[in-house]
Amino acid sequence: MTKSTGNPRTLRSDIVFAFGLIVACFVAWLIRDVLVLLYVCALFAVVLSPVVQATSRLHLGRWQPFKGSAVFILLLVAAIALVAFGFLSLPPVIRDLQGFAQEMPARLPAMLDKLKKLPYAQSLDTADLSSRLQDFVSQAATYVLQSISDWAGRLFNVVMGFILTIYFILEGDRVYLWFLSFFPPESRERLDATLQRAKLRMGKWLVGQGSLMLILGVVSTIVYLSFHVRYAYALGVLTGMLNVIPVLGAAMSILLALLVAAIDSWTGVLAIAVFYAIYLQVENSFLTPRIMKNRVGLPGLAILVALLLGSALAGIVGAMVSVPTAVLVAVLLDEYLVNKDPA
Repeated sequence: MTKSTGNPRTLRSDIVFAFGLIVACFVAWLIRDVLVLLYVCALFAVVLSPVVQATSRLHLGRWQPFKGSAVFILLLVAAIALVAFGFLSLPPVIRDLQGFAQEMPARLPAMLDKLKKLPYAQSLDTADLSSRLQDFVSQAATYVLQSISDWAGRLFNVVMGFILTIYFILEGDRVYLWFLSFFPPESRERLDATLQRAKLRMGKWLVGQGSLMLILGVVSTIVYLSFHVRYAYALGVLTGMLNVIPVLGAAMSILLALLVAAIDSWTGVLAIAVFYAIYLQVENSFLTPRIMKNRVGLPGLAILVALLLGSALAGIVGAMVSVPTAVLVAVLLDEYLVNKDPA
């Protein structure tokens, strides 16, 4: 009768394992913000890796950029695009703001007179209204000064996330192999093949999101031009770019467009409000499920549920990475729960 060469499980080992698991979960909860940042950066690196690979395959004569050069080229193109956008869009805005500031002392009495002509506004005291306005401005300034530290912390997280994403793109293969080394050899190959399939489907999410951004940018520019809204082209580009941020991006676009339209006419304000009310319904119920379904292979209901769960768990960042995360979870579930046979 042969003896077993393996280490038998004992009550002591089970207790030690349970205690270690509890300690690991507690430490993970304490550093949950850092773990979320690392996960988001790694996910963006996976999503952006097809773009980097496509750039590295370009040929400029005999020179072909490697991965580091491809990342630098993409950053340079993005920086040039932002600078060009600023040079083209900011000068007219600055001129209008300067003109508005110069004309404000002359226009303020007329604006207050029009305000008094509104219903239930005859009893307003102009001096009291002016003092309240000054108090509001001072309180707003105090709030801004007090929240500088919070904004500095968020800006630091954004910068660190940007740097970590670049490092994950450049050295992601080493991190990936290190991660696979924790699994036994017999299951390592299967996990590698599963994650590679997930990577291909997650990379297609960027194409789908870019399609949504392009559709909104073009349609909103046409609407702005139709109703003679100022800075129509700049607003259209900004509206498309902000669409990468779920919920908050659309809210910022709506507010900015309404404020600009209110400078010239209330008809434009009403038209833009109606346009966004219709478009958001069409995008959320038709465009997003259809485009993302064709790109990432998920049902429309799963995409909507992923967006809701992501925004509820991690806010804006959670909503931004909800669809790629849903793709990853779907591929893992399909491999290890639906197709349980390793063959």
